[in-house]
Amino acid sequence: MPKNYLLEYSEQLAVDIEKLCQRVKTASNTLFQIRKSSSSIYANICEAQYGQSKADMLSKFEIALKECRETEGWLQLLYNTNIIEEEEFKILRNSSGRIRRVLISSCKTLKNNSL
Repeated sequence: MPKNYLLEYSEQLAVDIEKLCQRVKTASNTLFQIRKSSSSIYANICEAQYGQSKADMLSKFEIALKECRETEGWLQLLYNTNIIEEEEFKILRNSSGRIRRVLISSCKTLKNNSL
């Protein structure tokens, strides 16, 4: 069975964000929100693997795409408020961006194959 890089990348991002949230000592709704959005990326990509149809798979990928963008927004906020350092921000933002680009490509492919 070929490696599923999208699943691996999304799982690693969720793990990295969870570790960040455990490490940061601040009472912040932002931490709660970024935890939710990053784990939702992974959960929706997992669900898409067993979609009932191409349309269901596309729907899960599109939700993951929205959550990916949300995660990037929360990362930006954490960086702008000096909760995380620039290096960590860039690493996590790049990970999220890589997932986002693969999701965009996957959504386009699914849409084109549905025509």
